[in-house]
Amino acid sequence: MERLIMDQLKAWKNRKHRKPLIIRGARQVGKTWLMKEFGRREFENVVYISFDNNEHMKNTFQLDFDIKRIVSALKIEHGSDFRAENTLLIFDEIQEVPKALTSLKYFCENAPEYAIVAAGSLLGVALHPGTSFPVGKVDFLQLYPLNFQEFLMAAGQEGLAELLDTKEYGLINSFAGKYIDLLKKYYYVGGMPEAVQTYIETDDLQEVRRIQKGLLSYYENDFSKHVPKETIPRIQMVWNSIPVQLAKENRKFIYGLLREGARAREFELAIQWLLDCGLVHKSLRVKKPGMPLIAYVEMSSFKMFMLDVGLLAAKGDLEPAVLLEGAAIFEEFKGSLTEQFVAQELVTAGYELYYYSTENSSGEIDFIIQHDSDCIPIEVKAEENLKAKSLKAFCEKYHPRKAVRSSMSNYREQDWMINVPLYAIAQYLKNT
Repeated sequence: MERLIMDQLKAWKNRKHRKPLIIRGARQVGKTWLMKEFGRREFENVVYISFDNNEHMKNTFQLDFDIKRIVSALKIEHGSDFRAENTLLIFDEIQEVPKALTSLKYFCENAPEYAIVAAGSLLGVALHPGTSFPVGKVDFLQLYPLNFQEFLMAAGQEGLAELLDTKEYGLINSFAGKYIDLLKKYYYVGGMPEAVQTYIETDDLQEVRRIQKGLLSYYENDFSKHVPKETIPRIQMVWNSIPVQLAKENRKFIYGLLREGARAREFELAIQWLLDCGLVHKSLRVKKPGMPLIAYVEMSSFKMFMLDVGLLAAKGDLEPAVLLEGAAIFEEFKGSLTEQFVAQELVTAGYELYYYSTENSSGEIDFIIQHDSDCIPIEVKAEENLKAKSLKAFCEKYHPRKAVRSSMSNYREQDWMINVPLYAIAQYLKNT
């Protein structure tokens, strides 16, 4: 399957002052496949080193940071000679050997001719005390689950995927039915590579759900492996509460839903752990749409989304018929899935997540993004409910240059607002 981040990897390869590159992202989002596929396409030779349960490599980096010695050890581990100018070095699960992470500084300073791509799922939480992180000596890229456009390409709908980039909305509107059908499937399948691959190969949504349930269990097993025992129950409570939090009308995270009398300070570490390992996204409340938005954030008020809409549907045990046929339960839960979907699309497009509400939580705007020198309010509608009272009130108060309502309706411009189809929201915001 094609990943749009591949273009950024090619740009990194051709950069004049290239640094070692770290690809961050949650487990199972496809980091290993991406690095190997990039090497296969762009280099004559690929040297893949996994640090997971690799005592030999651990000992290699334990001694010192003599790059010549380390390269010699890599050649032995790889089983053949290689030259810097045509080789990609891949360091996978680099968080398992913290000194290998530190060594990237010395590769950058003393051997910049080596192209190195490293990946780690738990870099924010699994580093040993005293580990020296190579600040300023590495580049970063973030990998997420497949977004909707990548899902279209994986499903053999390259034409529909490419059409979104053209912004020819008259033509896009004519294919609205196809986009909507595929979007509903995406709500169920999501963008986790194994789930998408299973859907493409089998067209069996129950098998997709089995894969998703396995991924959820995999993440929950990580809690017990990498977290102090006293923190595990709180992480589990936060993780399990997300579908309930998003099912509420205003979706603001409420500690009282975790347990009676719960306080923020009790769960700060648990929430930070989930953020650090990429399993959740946080949307912060802003009190007014000023620039920069971060200056107007109220840190104690936020929403929390999962990393993938398909995993949210799996955690809520929503059946295929519910999503695809629009059963009554979907009518109740679809707002959660839609807001989750838009959050994902914004994150993968490179935007920080913010939302707006007044002090009494009335007149909420689902998302506000900082785009160049403007703040763009975005109101999200699950189907074709075209009432936008909160957005209109916001526009009358703050007069934004542009306001967006995203729904299942076709693209159209009004005097004070632009309606953008949900399936085209990410592409609309590019260079808008």
